[in-house]
Amino acid sequence: MSARVKFALGAVIIVATLGWLGWVGATESKTYYHTLSELTALQGSARLQRMRVSGYVKEGSIQRLGNQVDFVLAEQGRTLPVSYVGSDPLPDTFYEKNAQALVQGRLDRSGKFVATQVEAKCASKYVAAPASAPAGAPQTGATVPQTAH
Repeated sequence: MSARVKFALGAVIIVATLGWLGWVGATESKTYYHTLSELTALQGSARLQRMRVSGYVKEGSIQRLGNQVDFVLAEQGRTLPVSYVGSDPLPDTFYEKNAQALVQGRLDRSGKFVATQVEAKCASKYVAAPASAPAGAPQTGATVPQTAH
């Protein structure tokens, strides 16, 4: 075999391998967003895909079991049991009343959602500025963002 043929064969193998790795990486990193209502309509392999789901953490549903945290997401009359098995601590706002959470993971065969990542929406609110604001502060009636973290 000549040196040119060996070089061409090696180049083809390298390009094919890189293409395959790129395709596998792209398909594995896809994350689909679904609402709780949409989860019931998913069929077949769509139920096993990696996905993101949001909802409100049902009050009183948070339970710690060693390194696992179980809770229930609720929205529009539907509920979803979730088990968080990630290594990051849960955000402080996750434990507040009416906390909104976004979970990422997969549904298991029993219908329970196994989350590898949990995000909690930061509770922000706007309040009116005080009437006797110091110089340089927003004028009376203006709104000032205040966040509680």
